[in-house]
Formats: sequence, structure tokens, C-alpha cells
Amino acid sequence: MRWIDSAERRLGHLAIPHLLRYVALLNGLAFVLCQVRPGFERALELDPQAVLRGQVWRLFSHVFVPSLEGFFPSWITALFYLLFLVWLGDGLEQAMGVFRLNLYYLMGVIGTNVAAFLSGHSVGGFLLNNSLVFAFAAFYPDLRVLFFFVIPVKIKWLAWLDAVVLGLSMLTSTWGYRAGVLAALANYIVFFGPAWLELRRRRREQAARQAAFVAATEPDETLHSCRICGRTELTSPELDFRVARDGSEYCKEHLPGNGILR
Repeated sequence: MRWIDSAERRLGHLAIPHLLRYVALLNGLAFVLCQVRPGFERALELDPQAVLRGQVWRLFSHVFVPSLEGFFPSWITALFYLLFLVWLGDGLEQAMGVFRLNLYYLMGVIGTNVAAFLSGHSVGGFLLNNSLVFAFAAFYPDLRVLFFFVIPVKIKWLAWLDAVVLGLSMLTSTWGYRAGVLAALANYIVFFGPAWLELRRRRREQAARQAAFVAATEPDETLHSCRICGRTELTSPELDFRVARDGSEYCKEHLPGNGILR
């Protein structure tokens, strides 16, 4: 997109290489602090009311709290999660470039902040990390990962699973939450929405061209046509046609009783 290209020319020097490695490091630090000092995550979560009272660090710190309660049942699981985040980041940086990945992640952070204010509660880094999976699947759809560290599955199916879970959660939630989900995924919509629409347009144009080609190559003239039903040997090749005494042609189904073969 032109505006991204323009922004990259002006601000590209500010981009941080290997951004998601630092994000993973901060996620790991948040996990350790919350394990050592239970309840510490409450100081990091995005509380809109606390932000309005001046605790502005929450606008950034909440994305480093990846649903600690229940999501990380063990240190091993946390380690695999952080390695997965680094792996996603390296792949996306190679596909998108340093600046575009930085911009994509920044838009995701802004989106999750908007989501929190719209829905009234923090979603942590959950939706932001989902947007990373969706972007990775757009570039590497057939790459296989180990689901639950055991089952090999293509990344596109993992992204579809995330999408289904999000869709079900939106069906059973408030309009504030639904608006929040869309806001949190705005980075994916901005980066990949136009390409998806362009692909849909090209497919429609291709289908129209194919239909026009088929229509142009189909013969317009027919040898036989039923006077009653109008069917021909082209529309109904299984029919037999006969000429009646009145000089008109009929299919056998509508042939008058006094018809003769000519």
C-alpha cells in the first residue's frame, strides 16, 4: 500500500530489528515476576479506569501478560510459547520486512487498547498474538507446526481454529466485545484486507471471462427444436425429434397422435 511505502521511506530508520524477540523477552519477564510474586499481573493489565487515573504504562504492559492464569500451567509450556513467538516473529520479519512488522505490531497494540476501552476489560496479548498467527498463515499457509507440541498441523488450519474460536466467542458476547475484537484485529484487516478483496475481484473477473468464452464458442443454431416445449438437441441431447403432418417438429413426448416420421 502506498501510505505504508511512504511511511517506510520516512520512518524506516526507526524500526526495531527482531522486535518480537524483545517482546518474547518481556513476556518471559512478566511470567517470571508473576510466578515469583503472585498477583503482580494486576499491575500490568489494561484497566481503562486506571489509565484515566494516570497509570499510562498499562497501555503497553498489558500485551506482555499472555493470559497467565490457566494459559501457562508450567514453565515448560511458557518456554514453548515464547519460542513459538520468536519463531513467528522471525518468519514475519523475513516476509514483511522490519518496518512493516513493527507497524503491524504497533497497530495491534493500539487495537487491543481500543478493544479494552470498547469492551470494558483487558484481553491481554491474546488477540494481538492471534493477529500474528493470522499474518503468518497468510505468508506460510502450508507450513506445519506441532499443535500441543505433538500433532503436526498446517499453520493455516491453526489460524482457522483461532478464527472459529473468536467467531464463537463473538456470538455469545456483548456488542462491546465484538467491536473490541474487530478493533484488536484492525492491523490484520488493514494489511491483508485489500489483498483479499483484490483476489476476490480477480476471481470474479476470471469467472466472467470464462463464461463469456463458453457462450461465444457454443453454437447458436440447432437442427431440431420442439414446437411445444422448445427443447433442442443441444439442451436435451437424449431426446428424439419427429416431424408431424403439419410440418412442425416435435419431441417424442409432444408428438401429436397423428404424427408421422419424415
